[in-house]
Amino acid sequence: MTKEIQKKYAKLLVVTGMNVQKGQSVVISADVNQEEFVSYVVEECYNAGASEVDIRWDSQVISKINYKKQSLKTLCETPNWIKERYQKEVDDCSPYLWIISQDPDGLNGVNKSKLQKASVARRKVRKTYMDQIEGKQQWCIGSVPSPEWAKKVFPNLPTDEAVEKLWQAILDTVKVTEKNDPILAWKKHNAAIAGRCKKLNDMKLKKLTYKSKNGTNFTVELIPQALWCGGAGKTTSGIKFNANMPSEEVFTTPMKGKAEGKVVSTKPLSYRGQLIENFSITFKKGKAVEVYAEKGQKILEDMIQSDENAGYLGEVALVPKESPINTSGVLFYETLFDENASCHLALGAGYCDTIKDFDKMSLEDCYALGVNDSVIHVDFMVGADDLSITGISEDGTKHQIFKDGTWAI
Repeated sequence: MTKEIQKKYAKLLVVTGMNVQKGQSVVISADVNQEEFVSYVVEECYNAGASEVDIRWDSQVISKINYKKQSLKTLCETPNWIKERYQKEVDDCSPYLWIISQDPDGLNGVNKSKLQKASVARRKVRKTYMDQIEGKQQWCIGSVPSPEWAKKVFPNLPTDEAVEKLWQAILDTVKVTEKNDPILAWKKHNAAIAGRCKKLNDMKLKKLTYKSKNGTNFTVELIPQALWCGGAGKTTSGIKFNANMPSEEVFTTPMKGKAEGKVVSTKPLSYRGQLIENFSITFKKGKAVEVYAEKGQKILEDMIQSDENAGYLGEVALVPKESPINTSGVLFYETLFDENASCHLALGAGYCDTIKDFDKMSLEDCYALGVNDSVIHVDFMVGADDLSITGISEDGTKHQIFKDGTWAI
């Protein structure tokens, strides 16, 4: 992939993704093997007026060694210097960019229980800082290929060709081409999603029911004060940003404790470097009470036991089957993409900033309305070609929201 195209993508992540403002300090998390692309992003951050750019380098290879060799006690600890770094992010309200490039199977061979306990312990500490800037921070998740990820997606191609093909697939989904203006394309895209959100919000939906021949038979209730959102978000200070690139979803926060029935996942889930495949989850009184997976059963079981609320839902998202990610025919083995190919749900934390007048409330107020609070937020895909979703409004009116896997409104 040419440097010119990569630089165009880097600018999109900075200008439309994070929407970096003059004088802001920026944080970027990326793999150590992505130095060249990160350099393009850093350059664009300064072009946008950033005062400083802090890079948080990571290595899945080193992480795997640490998980194997360090004691559980050490893995669960968060050193004071990291806490101080988190506090600086809070004080500066720094825009944050995650650049994903990891191998979906990269942590295979690590003790699953050890990995789960360590991850949960660290996330609990991290969450105390993230809660302080809920709704106040611009953030974005983007991605670039790695050889390992590319070979997972295109196993029959030589590595160089696989990387090039994954590059092209990623850029297609984020509207970056040689001839177009991706920033303008995203403005139009955001406007279209906003129109869909308005239609749903005007319906004042109380609950949704899902049905598919694959076994999905499920009902979820919604929070009356929660809005349908999608595309560009906005901080409490009014700065627009795009949290996910790509993004095809329209989503809201469901009512904690109000979900019943079974959902069958339609795509694999890569969770902390390990795959969960062909799985289903059954809910009773809002909580996951039974799970089954042909591959990754223990990972799934541990995931919903991460904390007392991990088995409750935090998100309901609608994506039509003609999503460009889905029609590409590429299974990315990465939630950022696969969730935008399919209707999905998320276990764990809900989004407080979907609540109307969120900026006038405390987090405790949002939780009291029914937003779930958890250390995890894990999306899993349930969209199918025959999926039917019916919405029921507060006055009892029924609306066919989805029919045969796509919009019916």
